[in-house]
Amino acid sequence: MQSDNNNNPAAKVVPDAGSNLSKKAQVADMFNNIAGKYDFLNHFLSLGIDKGWRKKAIAEVSKVNPKTILDVATGTGDLAIAASQLQPEKIIGVDIADQMLEVGRRKIVDNNLAKMITLQNGDSESMPFADNSFDAVTCAYGVRNFEHLEAGLKEMNRVMRAGGKLAILEFSHPKQFPVKQLYKFYFKYILPTLGKMVSKHSRAYTYLPESVMAFPEGSVFCETLQRCGFKEAKARPLTFGITTLYTATK
Repeated sequence: MQSDNNNNPAAKVVPDAGSNLSKKAQVADMFNNIAGKYDFLNHFLSLGIDKGWRKKAIAEVSKVNPKTILDVATGTGDLAIAASQLQPEKIIGVDIADQMLEVGRRKIVDNNLAKMITLQNGDSESMPFADNSFDAVTCAYGVRNFEHLEAGLKEMNRVMRAGGKLAILEFSHPKQFPVKQLYKFYFKYILPTLGKMVSKHSRAYTYLPESVMAFPEGSVFCETLQRCGFKEAKARPLTFGITTLYTATK
């Protein structure tokens, strides 16, 4: 696993550097603590643009007419719920944070989607599904939090059938002036302050920009996807490069 961590500097960025817990355990604890405020902050701090990003990810997945979809690091289930518009037979979301899953389950019931979507506790690095189980695999803003990035990506590849579609959303770094400068200021000063005020968690919204800045994005992440067994890996910057949509096949 050491080589994996060397390939992914974000693996060394943790919510609490003074903790003896693993990154995985710290991430689960952090998200459990902010679960009740997560959706509000997610939409508020992104100015609602995140909904459009998810629509673009689902549009990519729709190209394989999926009947079975796996949403990894599903959190409160926003991407899984968005995928329901494709009318698949089954969507399964997995996450290591139980409190996030509880929020997601309530949303699924409220949207009358309980027969289609199931959320369950699951580790992205060791998922309880057979090989080639899913037509499509999605993940929104979760791979950055993996303790062992390549282990998680290889698992995503393993459970996806040949010819299936992968769609991953992850934050990235705008390159153009003045968006680059505004983004850095927002991420360094505004987001942590507002996040701490609302969530009451001292580190969650400081960890976010730190992990984004460390994550290997663009062509580097595409190379990682291909090293983990995927084909035709592509990176599509969205909204001036604030986020990137990664797609690949198997």
